[in-house]
Amino acid sequence: MKRRQSPLFIGIIYAGLGALFTAIAIQSVSSSGWGIFAYILVLIATLDFGSGLRMIMMHFKIKSANNKKKK
Repeated sequence: MKRRQSPLFIGIIYAGLGALFTAIAIQSVSSSGWGIFAYILVLIATLDFGSGLRMIMMHFKIKSANNKKKK
């Protein structure tokens, strides 16, 4: 059976992808200026950072709700 990944792990992966796309966008801008490719990379990085942050916050909300149930 396939084990479900925790939202924390998925959030860290998304944040890492956001950092990767940001680094690629910085290199693209420094070499060829602000082209359409750089804007697309920045957009993808923004979406990844937002999704990662949302998943990390969801992890802590679930953890808090589970701790309240146990008490």
